[in-house]
Amino acid sequence: MTERELDEILTHRWPLVLRATMAGTDEWLKGFVRSIARHGKRASWRPSPRQEQIMRRLVAELGTAPAQNIEVIEG
Repeated sequence: MTERELDEILTHRWPLVLRATMAGTDEWLKGFVRSIARHGKRASWRPSPRQEQIMRRLVAELGTAPAQNIEVIEG
């Protein structure tokens, strides 16, 4: 994973992954996502190959997840 890809994921995509994961029931996954968010704040941190694999899978799944019912509030 390049530095640019990591920045893109942590800055733009990881907050969405974090929110989606926290709505679920998988406690291990919740801990993993929080851990990546915490580690990602350190400039020198790089994900391990296994962490990178899981991160890429979660980002990909988020992009292909069916849209949930979103209630539009008209003003």
